[in-house]
Amino acid sequence: MRRSWRLRRAGRGRAEPTIGIGRVEVAVLVVAVVDRVRHAKYNKFVLRTKKLYAHDETNDVNVGDKVRVMETRPLSKNKRWRITDVIERAK
Repeated sequence: MRRSWRLRRAGRGRAEPTIGIGRVEVAVLVVAVVDRVRHAKYNKFVLRTKKLYAHDETNDVNVGDKVRVMETRPLSKNKRWRITDVIERAK
């Protein structure tokens, strides 16, 4: 049975801490949401990863930074998230 991707609700839109894994264009950052779920049969924890396209208006976030994204209206074909703040910079 597949589990739908549920993100924690905070404020008006859903917000989630993520890690930047790639840059597509000037204002687009690909981020990964990693979720630990328990396997139905084996009861071990499995990491599930979901890639999101997030809008970076200031264009100062780099690959490897830990950022917080918030759900927003559709900005393009794939972008439905925007970066609200940087939690931790990559070393």
